[in-house]
Amino acid sequence: MAAPSPAVLAAFEKAKGFMPLHEGLALYDAAVEAGALGLPLLEVGTYCGRSAVLLADAARQTGVTALTLDHHRGSEEQQPGWEYHDPETVDPELGVMDTLPTFRRTLYQAGLEEHVVALVGRSPQVAAFWNAPLGLVFIDGGHTDEHANADYEGWAPHVAEGGLLLIHDVFPDPKDEFTGQAPYRVYLRALESGAFTEISVTDSLRVLRRTGAEIK
Repeated sequence: MAAPSPAVLAAFEKAKGFMPLHEGLALYDAAVEAGALGLPLLEVGTYCGRSAVLLADAARQTGVTALTLDHHRGSEEQQPGWEYHDPETVDPELGVMDTLPTFRRTLYQAGLEEHVVALVGRSPQVAAFWNAPLGLVFIDGGHTDEHANADYEGWAPHVAEGGLLLIHDVFPDPKDEFTGQAPYRVYLRALESGAFTEISVTDSLRVLRRTGAEIK
C-alpha cells in the first residue's frame, strides 16, 4: 500500500478539513494507483485543501497533475449556523465564506503548489465543457441529492477505463440523512450502472473501478 511521507502526512493533519487519517491513507493509495494511468486526478470539493495535499503528492509521485474543483463559498453544512461552520473561513469584508485563500496557503506550506491546478467554479458549469479523460475522480462536494447527483453525472463519464471513482461520506444508515445519504445513493447508482466495480471500503470512503462503458 502506497503511503505518503511524514512531511506530507503532517501537512494533511495540519490542514483544515474533515477527512480522518485512515480514510486519507486509502485516498492516497488509490491516487497513486490511478496516477499510473498517466492521466490527471480530479477532486470535486476542495474546502481548505486537506485531501488535496494527498492528491497533490500522489500526482507528484506519479508524474501527473492533480485538479481540484470548488466554488470556495462552502457547502450547505458549512454555512453560518450549521454544525461544520468555521468563522475563520469567512471573508471579513464581504461576510461570505471564501476558503480559496486558506486552500492556497495549505498547498504553499506543503510545497505542493506546482502539482495542483485549482478550478474555481461550480461543478456542473465546469463539467459542461470538460472533454478529457481522468485517471481518478474523487466526489467530495455538496451533500444534497441535487449536488451529489450533479457531481456524478458531470464527472463519472470522464473516468477512463480502469480508472477510479471515489465517493466520500457514504453512510448507509438513514439517521445520517443530511451528511451521508446523498453520497450513499450516488454510490449505489454507480454500482447499479454496471460501469463501476467496488474495490475497497474504508469507513465512509468507497473506491470503485471503471469496468464498463455505460454510465447511468
